[in-house]
Amino acid sequence: MTTISEFDYELPPKRIAQTPLVERSASKLLVDRGSDAPEHHHVSNLDALLQPGDLVVLNNTRVLAARLFARRPTGGVTEVLLLEPDGPAAVALAAPSSQWVGLVRPSKKVAPGTELAIDGEHDLAVTVGDDLGEGRRRLTIESSNLEAALLRVGEMPLPPYITETLDDTERYQTVYARQPGSAAAPTAGLHLTNELFERFNRNGIATATVELVVGLDTFRPVMVDDLDDHHMHSERYRVPERTAELLASATRVVAVGTTTVRALESWARFGSSGATSLFIRRPFDFQVVDALLTNFHMPKSTLLVMIDAFVGSRWRGLYEEALSGDYRFLSFGDAMLLDRHAD
Repeated sequence: MTTISEFDYELPPKRIAQTPLVERSASKLLVDRGSDAPEHHHVSNLDALLQPGDLVVLNNTRVLAARLFARRPTGGVTEVLLLEPDGPAAVALAAPSSQWVGLVRPSKKVAPGTELAIDGEHDLAVTVGDDLGEGRRRLTIESSNLEAALLRVGEMPLPPYITETLDDTERYQTVYARQPGSAAAPTAGLHLTNELFERFNRNGIATATVELVVGLDTFRPVMVDDLDDHHMHSERYRVPERTAELLASATRVVAVGTTTVRALESWARFGSSGATSLFIRRPFDFQVVDALLTNFHMPKSTLLVMIDAFVGSRWRGLYEEALSGDYRFLSFGDAMLLDRHAD
């Protein structure tokens, strides 16, 4: 039996990065060499750490300003966080009426059929539907232009451990974000810049994109001890045909972020698109990804469980090295470059 307590470590609150660095690629980068001591670099050096023939794969999802504060007919305030639409996000954002799954707080005070009003907004109506458990509800959203309405009245859904205000919300988007729909950013990609992509190209390092809409499991802690009992919620993914062609010819596949790993390994098992509930934990047969650029993750999280599947128990030594080396942790923190083939 594998228990979630095996993935615990002490994370001092002061090590949780509250704001992004001024320069995206200035973040520290801990490079895993297997049995050798890890090396300390910066993300700005990433092109020199990769090799000609590598394929860097990016999750190009874009975070929606999906947190809404609405009023119940009684006058009470209700928080709504849109998690995922029933169907492709691009279709839902353009439709005058669409179905979503979202978090509603306080859920118990909102009966099915309740219509919520948003102060000062006349082109956005939210009707709360069935209770799906864990605070999740069915939602009917009506708007002539939902994406525009969210830009007007929605808030960026920053993780709960970030308590400081983010002045520039584009810093919670990657520079290559294109496909709107996620409830959280694929944060490993926040470090990358257009200048780095230009250097990749000059050095024979190719790039490709996938789409995985980041959903509930980013916010949901593991509530069971035995990982066999943990249920992963599904997330929509898509691997374009061009990306599949590049994967076939790549010398090495370097995934940027755990969401990219999930999309690629789902593609290898289930096809080019769909909804995946793949839980990557040891023992896991990686079929696509060779190397991973990733941030440092929360204790006792499914993301840390994935890192353990990727590099084994040496993740703990890498985290200890980062903590002793004053690295910044979580979404706005520093990064690691991991090679699962390292000895």
